[in-house]
Amino acid sequence: MTFEELYKKIVKASSENKLEEELIKIRTTADPNHLDCLLHPEKYPPVWNTGKCACSESESPCLSSCLFGAISRDKDGIEISRNDCIGCYACIDSCKSKKLTASKDVVTALNLVFNRERPVYAIIAPAFIGQFSKSVTPGKLRSAFKLIGFAGMIEVAAFADILTLKEALEFDRNITGVDDYQLTSCCCPIWIAMIKKIYSQLLPHVPGSVSPMVACGRGVKLIYPEASVVFIGPCLAKKAEAKEDDIKDAVDCVLTFQEVRDIFEALDINPEELEDEVRDHSSAAGRIYARTGGVSEAVKTTVERITPNRTINLKAQQANGVKECKEMINDILEGKISANFYEGMGCAGGCVGGPKIIIDKEDGRRNVNEYGEQSAYKTPIDNPYVIELLRRLGIESIDELLHESDIFSRHF
Repeated sequence: MTFEELYKKIVKASSENKLEEELIKIRTTADPNHLDCLLHPEKYPPVWNTGKCACSESESPCLSSCLFGAISRDKDGIEISRNDCIGCYACIDSCKSKKLTASKDVVTALNLVFNRERPVYAIIAPAFIGQFSKSVTPGKLRSAFKLIGFAGMIEVAAFADILTLKEALEFDRNITGVDDYQLTSCCCPIWIAMIKKIYSQLLPHVPGSVSPMVACGRGVKLIYPEASVVFIGPCLAKKAEAKEDDIKDAVDCVLTFQEVRDIFEALDINPEELEDEVRDHSSAAGRIYARTGGVSEAVKTTVERITPNRTINLKAQQANGVKECKEMINDILEGKISANFYEGMGCAGGCVGGPKIIIDKEDGRRNVNEYGEQSAYKTPIDNPYVIELLRRLGIESIDELLHESDIFSRHF
């Protein structure tokens, strides 16, 4: 039985809450390592080795593609470090023998949902719009998650609004001279991992903010203390981010869009046919986080709303994909500073170009832009739900948001 065949059986059985019955049938025929990965993904890195490496010792494309030194050779071929792998997907793309695959967390997620001891909320990345068909509205997708057994679905874009406000305030307070600059910390775990692990001398220029995923997970758990949280997005690196020591309290499990599609197919759920449960709480700023340039555009428009007559305006530069991120960082280190706000996205196109998207990244970009234009609010300053949400989270002032809130802050 191949790994993919085993995965499909496990998804089907888990979706129908019949996993134990299926395990009795397949334990003798399934590869024990494959089975253990699927049943206990928390023990493994975001990338799994599903077979013996066919590359020679002198030729290991996966090893040379890893920026973070997470891959080493052993007697069986290669070994991937759980602590060092950040899920950038480069090794999977470069593996000639196709023996590397992204981790699968369907069993963990459905166990949480079917346990029934506590409510489980799906929090979904801004890149979701149009991924499950152009006609699947956010409201229909919310109904689909409830049909699975989730207590509800929350758009992470609402918390991207809060992080936009926080980074705009940081910029307004800290960028006062022509030589000052800020590196956004708001979105991409690959970008942040590059700065933390490879270019740590740049950390003083990174505001101490969590990602929207972490902010949303923590926010949900503060409002609903008994809740569990499953993040859903196009990104493999989010699976590694969710396990980082200082932020692992936020999210209990991460699924990709493709894993969710697998669950829908196993349960014969067609979101297009479901009720449109509309709840519109995010501004255009939070919604466009999903594509390259979205974060800097969101922060720029918010800075302009905060201080319309600012002497030093936000001038952004973006990097699109790991190669461009490295080039932009090297330029900064060499003193070639042409902007005061730098945004890096580890995937070409941003999150809409993530490794686990379902639709073409250009279609994803168009969908995200259209969804942003449909919002009633341009920035978080204009969005009354942001103020209400902050109050529900116990944040009453700008100083609390910037310096006293553990929900939205981290220390690099």
